[in-house]
Amino acid sequence: MPKTFSESERTYIKERLMEEAKKSLTLYGIRKTTVDDLVKRVNIPKGTFYLFYDSKERLIFDVILQFNDETQQKLIAEVSTLKDDIDHEKLTDIVFGLYKTLDDSFMPKLIADGELEFYMKRLPPELSQTHAEHDDLMVEELVSLLPDMKVEDAKVFSAALRGIFLSLLHKQDIGEEVFDEALRVMIRGVVIQMFEGDKK
Repeated sequence: MPKTFSESERTYIKERLMEEAKKSLTLYGIRKTTVDDLVKRVNIPKGTFYLFYDSKERLIFDVILQFNDETQQKLIAEVSTLKDDIDHEKLTDIVFGLYKTLDDSFMPKLIADGELEFYMKRLPPELSQTHAEHDDLMVEELVSLLPDMKVEDAKVFSAALRGIFLSLLHKQDIGEEVFDEALRVMIRGVVIQMFEGDKK
């Protein structure tokens, strides 16, 4: 009979699994992150892992989603502080800055090694859909903070920002020496169109 855990124990184990998965992703990447290593570091039996996650991929999805949420909430917080004093240049700077914070996370290693692209293709369609819907809700929240912005355009802008994020997978193809400038141009183009949405 499987062991039952209190709510606080469940929360603690889940947090520890995510924390160790994030460390392992930073050091070793997706392929070399294993359930055996994770349960050893969290000090739980392997069977306990499967009470929380049906696979390593599902845990990694939660780690990436949490990182995504933290990044998006930072964006919302920065835009909220500007209130009505926001224009396309300020929003471009904020979004560009957040894309650049990826340099301090586990994401660059996954991108550089091609693991993120490989992993994303292996995700079940329903998880990819969940991730996309999650992004759409964030952009809706962002759009609601911007003056004269149409919420019905949020899905298109969300997809455009996701497309820009995916360009990070092709940094070498685009050209590393011009990538930051190109990234800013792409972000600025989307942001300008967001601001001009009400004039269509």
